[in-house]
Amino acid sequence: MSAPVASLLASPAIPEGVRVGSELLVKVTPPAGAKVRTLIAREQQGELLRIAITGGGCNGLSYKMKFTPEPRRGDILVQTGDVQVVVDPKTALYLKGTVLDYSSALVAGGFKFTNPNAKASCSCGESFSV
Repeated sequence: MSAPVASLLASPAIPEGVRVGSELLVKVTPPAGAKVRTLIAREQQGELLRIAITGGGCNGLSYKMKFTPEPRRGDILVQTGDVQVVVDPKTALYLKGTVLDYSSALVAGGFKFTNPNAKASCSCGESFSV
């Protein structure tokens, strides 16, 4: 883990307006955490993984992931799977209890969200409905 990531939650000065959450909101499995850390090092866009849910996809809502250097006011910061995840409050409503996993399999590999709030999801696993 790099120093900036390790120090954000460890420091007494969490940015103003940012709340600390737990793995009850979102959990990153060890394989997903390892892949995220590899991508953080390669992409160099920031040390935090932002997970967002937006309108779109074949089931109405879709997952978006990107790297960011710092959380925004109102974000929830979660330490999980040796990475730090930031989630905006609106996304948190849909994400609660979600597990992010990763598989390196050639068929159906990649990141996979298991969301207990989803009533239906598409076969690609990238969109869902509630």
